[in-house]
Formats: sequence, C-alpha cells, structure tokens
Amino acid sequence: MNLNYHLLDVFTNQPFGGNQLAVFASPPLDLPTSTMQLIAKEMNLSEVTFVFPPADYQNDFRVRIFTPARELPMAGHPTVGTAFLLAHLGMIDEISKSRTLTFEEGIGPIQVTVESDEDGMPDSVLMRQPLPQFLDIYEDREAIAQMLSLRPGDLHPDAPLQVLSNGLPFLYVAVKSLGAIRRLSLRLDLWQGLLMGKPGENVFVTTTETENPGSTVHSRMFAPALGIAEDPATGSASGPLGVYLLKYGLVESQEIVSEQGIEMGRPSFINIKVDRGGDKFTEVTVGGACVYMGQGTLIVR
Repeated sequence: MNLNYHLLDVFTNQPFGGNQLAVFASPPLDLPTSTMQLIAKEMNLSEVTFVFPPADYQNDFRVRIFTPARELPMAGHPTVGTAFLLAHLGMIDEISKSRTLTFEEGIGPIQVTVESDEDGMPDSVLMRQPLPQFLDIYEDREAIAQMLSLRPGDLHPDAPLQVLSNGLPFLYVAVKSLGAIRRLSLRLDLWQGLLMGKPGENVFVTTTETENPGSTVHSRMFAPALGIAEDPATGSASGPLGVYLLKYGLVESQEIVSEQGIEMGRPSFINIKVDRGGDKFTEVTVGGACVYMGQGTLIVR
C-alpha cells in the first residue's frame, strides 16, 4: 500500500529549523499499530503522527504519536505540527469554522487553536496542556552533574532536580550558565545506572542565560529511552518547564520563550504561557510557528 505523508518543521518560522515532523493525515483505518511503529522507526524523526476519525465524536480527530522506539500518550511538537498541517490541507475547515478543535490523544482530549496570518493562512498553533504534577526530587546532585559531564557547581543552587509530568515525565535540571549547558554531554553509561526505567529517564536541562535577546531560557532535552539522543524542540516538556521556572523563582514573567535545538543547528522557539492565581497554577499553553516542508509517499509491502 502507498501511504502519503507530509513533512513540517515545528516551532520555527524558518525552513530547516525547529523539530521535524511527519504526518500521515489519512492512513487506512485498519493500519496496524505494529506497522505505525515500524514506519516511525523508518522515518527516524523525533516523532511521527497518524490522524484518524475520533472514537468520541464530541472530539475532532484522533492523533496517534510515535517516536522511533514507542508510542507516546501525548507530545507537544507533534500536536502543534499536526494541527498546523490539518489547517494547511483545509481539513479543519471541513469540520469547524473556529479553528479551535480537540484531538483525542492517549492521555485524553487535547485542545488546540490554529492562528492565521492576515491572508488567512495557518501561521501558528496554541496547545492547551494538562497541568503538570510535581513528582520525585533527585537528591544526589553530584551524580546527576557527573551524568551530564558537568560539575556540581554548574547546577543552579536554588532549583531542585525534580521530575514533572503532564502525561510524559521529565527530570528538570537548571544550570547556572549558557557555558555549562553548551558543554554538557549526556553519559549514557551513567544514565543507564541512574535513570533508565525511572520517571526521570527523560532529561530536560535549562538556564536563564540565552543566546537570543527575545528568549527567556535556553534549553536542551535528552531521551535515549524514546530513541531520541537529543530533541531540537520539546513541546510536551515546555509547559511543565514554565511551571517549574515560576515555582522556584527562576523567572518572573508568566509568558516565557524557550530557545532549544541551537546546539543541533535547528534553532527552535517555543512560546509558553502559565496562568496562576496566587500559588495555584490554573492553565498552561504552549505554541509556536510551523513551516510546511513537503510531502512524499511511503510504499509498504
């Protein structure tokens, strides 16, 4: 069978930046899960999505998300990019005039809004994320620093090494400087002993020193267990990142721009907005621009 797909760069307004995504917008309804996983491995991108009719017709589309290693219950750049692609193809206009719609994902319903430019073309996408939970704190700062090829003194003294999850858990590590985050290197031998198979096995590192004046933080993310050595833009981790930064006083503004992927040569810019009432966080949105890059056909025998 011939399966048509579309390629996008997500969280960028420039071609060849951001995080790459392949979207199969109209796959066969009976496409096996095992075949979707093999396709994701074959494409060898951070994620691939497959779009189906919803099981609950109060929603608009069912979106399944695969890394080269496994299916995910929710992810940011695949959600944002898929919404952009459906608007680009006119598939949203067929079911909704508001361009706010609901995706069925593994974690449950996810609301997305497609914003348009002055010509009515899709320009960017906002994703409303589940509020994150604060989970385990890792007390052995020296071991985590060594795993990242850093010194304990490179870690931010006021921020715990803590796991947050909005459906996909990440260990958040704040470092003091841009220099530290540039030179870090994840040691897989130490990662396997410290984190593999635990809630903190996906590692998100951030600093408030940035390369671009419009950014708030500079970030990197490593997920060997998902088949991702390093990710150029991680939308699912960016919502909890905003909550983490505000909770521990690393930033003051509730509107945050995270730059990511710069070390990989794929600059990405993720807009994060966190609403709060006093000490309580009430809503988290993540968004950004996308660039349509092309299309192709995969022949599956």
